[in-house]
Amino acid sequence: MSPGNQYKNEESTDESLSPTKVGKASQVFGRVAHVSSGIVKIFTSREKPFYRRFWFWAVLTVGSGVVGTKYIVTSIDKTLPDKSELQAVVREQTLTIKAADGEILQQQGEATREQLKITQIPDTLKKAFIASEDRRFTEHNGIDPQGIARAGLNNLRSQNVVEGGSTITQQLARILFLKQEKTIWRKLKEVRLAQKLEKEFTKDQILERYLNLVYLGSGAYGVADAAWVYFSKPVDQLTLAEAATIAGLAPAPSLYSPAQNPEAAKQRRNLVLQRMREDGIITAAESQAAAQEPLVVKTSLPKRLQVESPYFTSYVQQELPKYVPADVLAAGGLTVETTLELKWQQAAEAAVTKVLQNQGRWENFKQAALVAIEPRSGEIKAMVGGKDFSTNQFNRVTQAKRQPGSTFKGFVYAAAIATGKSPYDTYLDAPFVVDGYEPKNYGEKFRGMMNMRDALTRSVNIVALKVLLDVGFEPTIKLAHDMGIKSKLNRHYSLALGSNEVNLLELTSAYGSFATQGLHVEPHGIRRILNRQGQVIWSADFKSQRALDADSAAIMTWMLRNVVVEGTGAAAQLDNRPVAGKTGTSDEARDLWFIGYIPQVVAGVWLGNDNNRPTYGASGSAAYTWHEFMEKVTEGMPVEKFPERPKLEGRKGTIKAEPVKSKKFRNSSSDNNEEVSSSDSDDSSSSRRRRRNSYQQQEDNSETPRRRRRYQAQEDSSDTPRRQRRSRTGENESSATATEPSRSRRNSRQTGSDSAAPRNSQPASTGNNSGSSGSGGTSTPSWRDRLRPKSSSQ
Repeated sequence: MSPGNQYKNEESTDESLSPTKVGKASQVFGRVAHVSSGIVKIFTSREKPFYRRFWFWAVLTVGSGVVGTKYIVTSIDKTLPDKSELQAVVREQTLTIKAADGEILQQQGEATREQLKITQIPDTLKKAFIASEDRRFTEHNGIDPQGIARAGLNNLRSQNVVEGGSTITQQLARILFLKQEKTIWRKLKEVRLAQKLEKEFTKDQILERYLNLVYLGSGAYGVADAAWVYFSKPVDQLTLAEAATIAGLAPAPSLYSPAQNPEAAKQRRNLVLQRMREDGIITAAESQAAAQEPLVVKTSLPKRLQVESPYFTSYVQQELPKYVPADVLAAGGLTVETTLELKWQQAAEAAVTKVLQNQGRWENFKQAALVAIEPRSGEIKAMVGGKDFSTNQFNRVTQAKRQPGSTFKGFVYAAAIATGKSPYDTYLDAPFVVDGYEPKNYGEKFRGMMNMRDALTRSVNIVALKVLLDVGFEPTIKLAHDMGIKSKLNRHYSLALGSNEVNLLELTSAYGSFATQGLHVEPHGIRRILNRQGQVIWSADFKSQRALDADSAAIMTWMLRNVVVEGTGAAAQLDNRPVAGKTGTSDEARDLWFIGYIPQVVAGVWLGNDNNRPTYGASGSAAYTWHEFMEKVTEGMPVEKFPERPKLEGRKGTIKAEPVKSKKFRNSSSDNNEEVSSSDSDDSSSSRRRRRNSYQQQEDNSETPRRRRRYQAQEDSSDTPRRQRRSRTGENESSATATEPSRSRRNSRQTGSDSAAPRNSQPASTGNNSGSSGSGGTSTPSWRDRLRPKSSSQ
């Protein structure tokens, strides 16, 4: 096609466009223009950064808030107590000690004396607290936004803090788990804890805990304490006005205290009554009558400050570190369930008070101690450690170590019986010196040949020493330790006469091994220890250990029964049941002892002076005190008999004797080598001079009061002269030697200061001084027939 024609055709095409085609073209161009405009706008918006847009910051703010809240909640939850700890029912830093029946003996720290059940708290008092502290308590889940707003508005109107925003649940969380610092972090933890508590407990459980723990001023924790402190009455006797007064104390106990600010307390009480009326709890007439009631306050000390059995509770606190780790003890909140029987304790306190007021005055002793143990379990049932805990906290049951005197002879004879000896084996009671050590009987009287049973009954010192020499130091000491003696026992001749110091608790516990046929259980005063959640963290599980074979224990009980029936312990007799026991008196009657038992109970008594001054008394006073205590304790207790004495013929020993080989011994001559009865008296001046010049054991020799004379058996001689001069000088155990017999006799003592042989001496055999078949000595041909007790006394 030629160019001319082409041009011509193009023109023809343009000219050939119809109106319809033009309209469609316009639409196309319009759409293109619209799209172009959008693209322009997009490019225009991209020119403004997205982080300057509102929607970006809105999304970022909400997201950050969610993440931050989640982080804070997680952080708070990590610091909160776990689910098990929410069960806590007592505050931290508290200690509660309870008797065996659950009665509270002592409390320390922020504790309430009486833990009340919700059903024991009057409905009026519960609702008074709800009206005062948390009016929507039954509706919220631990946090009350409406209450917070209402409290803020009321405080703003009053221009003072008249209402708090914390719910009762929040307050409980703060009491149990949080400190009192005023910080945002503490408040957040309080809110979170309140929510957890609401999930774990019912409203009644929360309210019960709160009403038992809330501090209400003047040392009162909980509503029971507050009712006693301010009105001296239990909660179920509170009037409506008094209940409102106590409920009004929670926000500021010192400000609204009726004892300190009666006018402020009355205004606060009336405000609580008004809220109770507004909430429909009481009528307008009841509110008006209560508001017009005069505020009468009758204050008392908080019951938590009262301490029962203080010597025992102090002993329990000293024992706690043995069973509870230091960190647990430091955290506090512990409840200690003890073994103490209140009936027994009251009887013990009465017996000690009586002996101090009566015998103590004229027998010149100022202190007394008593402990009672259930020997089968080792549980301590009563403990009196002295005259008055408020003036002297020294516990003479557990802390005082004294010379036991003749009470130690029980272990000497028990060891002899366990080696196979018979209680009818005889020994010569005559002047006797071993390695320069010469023991004395009271009054320097001698009885000739005696069997061991009678020697124990009359507490003859020379026979006890000869028995020890036959048995040996080590077997005797080991047996005493196995039976319960904890103190160190030295290998001295005076060991037989009680020269080594012990305390009353271990001595009594050891005699309990006789009562249980040779089994020993560690004495203890704690049954269980519970933590704040009421969970048991320690429980007593003391197993009995065989200390003495059963036959030997039964024979010893038979012998010790004779001490009470016919010997020095006669004042301990009980009318309706058998008693076994042993008296003891240290040098110059400084310590007066009696340890006695029945199958169910073993009890020990000590009388004396803290400054170790001599007394004018005798161990019969201790036996009489034991009787006074046991007479009350055994009321209603079944009578149990001791086991029958086993056959003596053909017995084999369970302990091997290790006789002492003394370096030098002799039987010294004496004009008094004659047999005398225990009732013989010697009040002559010459006898008094002899007693002054010899440090001898005085056993059960003082005059017995008329009202108990029928119980008393006098030992060896007459009454101790009241004005008798008493030497207080003590000699070292090595002060007397074999080459100084006169000095030995002059300085010999029957207890801790006994003059003994030097430690490096080599004792010689003393077998020929014993009349027992087991020691190689000779005996009177007809001694068995002549000395065997009648059947009635066996």
